[in-house]
Amino acid sequence: MNTLLHFIQADLGLHHLGLFVLAGWALNLTPGPDVFYMVTSALRGGWRVGLLAVAGISAGCLVHVAGATLGLGALLMASATAFTVVKWIGAAYLVWMGVQMLRAKPTELSAAQPQAMSAKAVFVGGFLSNALNPKVALSFVAFLPQFVHADAPQATLGIAALGLLFTVNALPIALGYVALAAWLSQRRALMARTLNGVERAAGALFIGFGVKLALTERP
Repeated sequence: MNTLLHFIQADLGLHHLGLFVLAGWALNLTPGPDVFYMVTSALRGGWRVGLLAVAGISAGCLVHVAGATLGLGALLMASATAFTVVKWIGAAYLVWMGVQMLRAKPTELSAAQPQAMSAKAVFVGGFLSNALNPKVALSFVAFLPQFVHADAPQATLGIAALGLLFTVNALPIALGYVALAAWLSQRRALMARTLNGVERAAGALFIGFGVKLALTERP
């Protein structure tokens, strides 16, 4: 146990892990594209589809973990061209997702049973919505180093470890959102109009997220 603690604190340079966990939960509780994607997926397809959305978003987080570890996030911060390219791709994708939600047929949303949805499409949708968002990459670059001593022998590995911890730490919050939405999806016959409104609102929010991302200036 002492050897493990020494490795975490001295070699990896990690500190204030309790605060890191709490801060991560606060960030994950904040509604954003990932939250709305998980919720709308679970509302339309139930618990299984919600889990696929969580898996896709978590996989997208791993891209940002790798980027923060390898310095790609710093590249986005330093290069206006790289940031702009990723920003516009991400913004276009978020707007496209919003439009698809707005175009969903009300009759589909009011079905008594959860919809059959492509597992691959749900997973890839979650992955791309997260991986193509440069603001997430910059958040990792700004957030993770605060909990790693820069002069630690394995500081880079420490950042990677924190990124993995952040991704795992987000799962209870994500599963909580999905559980609530899946519970609501079983009562679709009673809530058809409400669910249809949620889908439309989520579509408008995704378009708003895309526009906001497009207007974001590089830090």
